[in-house]
Amino acid sequence: MIDIDLQRTHKNSLGDFSLDIKCMIEAPVVGLFGPSGAGKSTFLAMIAGLVKPDAGHLYLDDDCLFDSKRGIDMPIHQRRIGMVFQDSRLFPHLNVENNLKYGFKLLPEKSKRLGFKKIVTLLEIGHLLAQKPHQLSGGEKQRVALGRALLISPRMLLLDEPLASLDVRLKQQILPFLKRVKDDLNIPMVYVSHAIDEVLTLTSQVAIMEQGALLAYGKFSEIIHHERVLALAQTLGLENVLYAKILTQELGEAYLTALIGSQQLYIPFTPPSPHSILGNITVSIAASNIALSLNKVSGVTIQNQLACTVTAVEPVGNRVLVTVILEASTNHLIAEVTARSVQDLHIGIGSKLYCLIKTQSIYPLDRTLD
Repeated sequence: MIDIDLQRTHKNSLGDFSLDIKCMIEAPVVGLFGPSGAGKSTFLAMIAGLVKPDAGHLYLDDDCLFDSKRGIDMPIHQRRIGMVFQDSRLFPHLNVENNLKYGFKLLPEKSKRLGFKKIVTLLEIGHLLAQKPHQLSGGEKQRVALGRALLISPRMLLLDEPLASLDVRLKQQILPFLKRVKDDLNIPMVYVSHAIDEVLTLTSQVAIMEQGALLAYGKFSEIIHHERVLALAQTLGLENVLYAKILTQELGEAYLTALIGSQQLYIPFTPPSPHSILGNITVSIAASNIALSLNKVSGVTIQNQLACTVTAVEPVGNRVLVTVILEASTNHLIAEVTARSVQDLHIGIGSKLYCLIKTQSIYPLDRTLD
């Protein structure tokens, strides 16, 4: 558990910027979401001890890391908090093995909860140990940076937009490793991003920040209906994240058939190998790429036509966000449509509809192999 009550004011290019965060975090993994300049990185830096707050307190479980009234400001090395930045920040003169062991070899043996071989195996970086950072791809650098942070046996892991500098292909490579860290190591994590699809791949618990303040904290499917959160999410590109089970693969035609509840979903996929792909998959769909219909539509190329029931209708400016729950499923989707279409189709809570989704508008985030 993290008990946070921190305040800080500093100058930036636009003048004074004030950050005031109060919350209690109990979830093992929390996504911190918000636009650039919201104060996300400063918030993480205060937790890590890189930036000193002006006032407040910070407790990690029963340990006080900072308390302005009591004069407590625990040094960085005593906090034992691992941090991964947008740029890997590897030491250029050291090879991968020595980068990984930089903090690890300074730990007392009794404090080493994670072994070197375990982390190297987990992140699949054994073949990189002799290489220098300039010989690595962007994705490989981030895996090494993640390994270095894990090898200090941290009580908490802070990830500050670790995928922001990577292209789509590399993001697809790294996200499964982050999920593996989450599932296998059980280290509390705070994951910062301005891409909500990345956040929701790791956790449903989200904290939303804007202009140095916490707008909302909780389960994304619940807080997304707050008016200010909705407006902010829209400006950043609202995404839906679905979890499905892969049924079949058509390697020649480069698509997968997956199951959501009792309904099939066709997903584009470029196979990395001719081997069988099984298990679960996480996909992202932009709200603007979902159309709604009163009935199934024939004579069109849209193959994904999913039965659903409307659970919420939220006007946002000149748009309307319609939330639906898919039939025989716990998956919710948000469709962005016009106010005119809502009126013409008489869409309201309880309406039975179909979500029409082009296969090529579905973005696979990762897959978990059986």
